[in-house]
Amino acid sequence: MRLYLFEVREDEREPIARIAGRLGVEAVCSSDVPGLENAERVRGFDAVSVLGQGTIGRPLLEAYAGLGVRYLSTRTVGYDHIDLDAARALGIAVCSADYPPDGVADFTVMLILLCLRHYKQALWRGQVNDFSLQGLMGRDLSRLTVGVLGTGRVGTRVLKDLSGFGCRLLAYNRRENPEAARYARYVDLETLYRESDVITLHVPLTPETEHMINRETIAKMKDGVVLVNCARGELTDIDALVEGIETLKIGALGMDTVEGEQGIIHRDHRTDILANRNMFYLHQFRNVIMTQHMAFYTREAVESMVRCGIEGVAEMARTGGYRTRLV
Repeated sequence: MRLYLFEVREDEREPIARIAGRLGVEAVCSSDVPGLENAERVRGFDAVSVLGQGTIGRPLLEAYAGLGVRYLSTRTVGYDHIDLDAARALGIAVCSADYPPDGVADFTVMLILLCLRHYKQALWRGQVNDFSLQGLMGRDLSRLTVGVLGTGRVGTRVLKDLSGFGCRLLAYNRRENPEAARYARYVDLETLYRESDVITLHVPLTPETEHMINRETIAKMKDGVVLVNCARGELTDIDALVEGIETLKIGALGMDTVEGEQGIIHRDHRTDILANRNMFYLHQFRNVIMTQHMAFYTREAVESMVRCGIEGVAEMARTGGYRTRLV
């Protein structure tokens, strides 16, 4: 099998070479984002692997199918960047990746604590030898109610981790998870919004969940609510977040992902002009912590993502199935 991998980071190259060699896959790597302008490169390849910065829509999938591609893997857990209906119609088998939930869960708890203890402002002050305490009084997590939206593998792990802090835990999911129910009380969305001091998002991005955090839902939350997003940026309406911060309705934001980050994250833009004004406007607030979509980024997760990206297409070609096959 011949596999063309797009969006390859330097840290992926060693595991790609090792895993592809073990599976007998000929792998060609590129750091470029996939698009129609570079589709011709995959001529003669059986499979393509991507990350999440490009949109793999019908036109691109049609181009891939016409060039002989029959298998597609995304080295991400999320797959909202791929038109699965188009892939199905074109006969392209698609699989996603999986990795242990620990890294994202750890990062989520870290962001919650950083927000509650005003660490961004404390760090800035310390760098200029300002060791004052004014404005830095935090809150004890043990006295708060934390609402977890989404109780899949990551959300459930977050609940398990938070249970050790002694805080009251609420959860919402379309279907209850017995494991999550060991740590949290399932409630409806209205209750979770109304009673939570901290809300953290762990749902997939779908048409139903896009902008689920908006002006209307924020208005239902407590004054000073802390919002944390280590899932997908488009779960939140960035205009509503700006308004919430400006009016003090939102007490703090911990954001590893933000609406409109595509083409910005995971690159050095120190000398570039960037057009996402809301993203950078939010970034300057003392109570907004933004990281570069790195909650997933652990040695263990990268190894698993690369393995799924290569193993998935090889297994689909060999047997027709794979544990994370989507189409």
